[in-house]
Amino acid sequence: MPYKRENATMKVLSVEDAQQQMKAAILSNGRGSQALHEAVVAYRANRRSGTRGTKTKGTVHGSGRKPWAQKGTGRARAGYRSSPVWRGGGVVFGPQPRDFSKKLPKKVKRLALQKALSGRIAEGAVLLSETIELAQPKTKELLRRLDSWNRKETLLLVIEKKESAVWLASRNHPLIAVVSAAEVNAEDLLWPDRIVLEQPVLPILDQRLAKGGRRS
Repeated sequence: MPYKRENATMKVLSVEDAQQQMKAAILSNGRGSQALHEAVVAYRANRRSGTRGTKTKGTVHGSGRKPWAQKGTGRARAGYRSSPVWRGGGVVFGPQPRDFSKKLPKKVKRLALQKALSGRIAEGAVLLSETIELAQPKTKELLRRLDSWNRKETLLLVIEKKESAVWLASRNHPLIAVVSAAEVNAEDLLWPDRIVLEQPVLPILDQRLAKGGRRS
């Protein structure tokens, strides 16, 4: 549902306003859906550590000595104690450390960001705010500045510079995240209930999306 509560410094960014203030095209059709899917899959895959692993028969601790003689014992032949058929032996075809990362072309990343931003604007989930300035980097001060925010919703603040009092003040709050306009990606825009863009952020986002498409 559209965000109805507004104040003098924070308002819903409509599709019409976004098209007037940004040169990059606001996507309203199905274009970019596949790029958005590929980008989210890649971002999540790149966070995987890939460090899980099991020991094979060659890496299990123990010597290569035969546990008993080849013949004369009445037992089945056994070559080494690290055999996978024994308890404590190696693991056959177990997981090994690997790299899960995926590479995306710049055009795909740009189109995914454009699609994610366009979709959230169309939902009415993006709010436009004046530059958020705090006298002190305190969470209480930030909450007072965001007086129209529903405290039960997750919130993403896209600010001009991450090294600011807003970034420091938000670290204590579990429902608030802060990212700079130069670093925000498509996945960042999908998880929160509401997104707040500072006014100076629009030209930065527009520059990042400039090669992704222009209004006709």
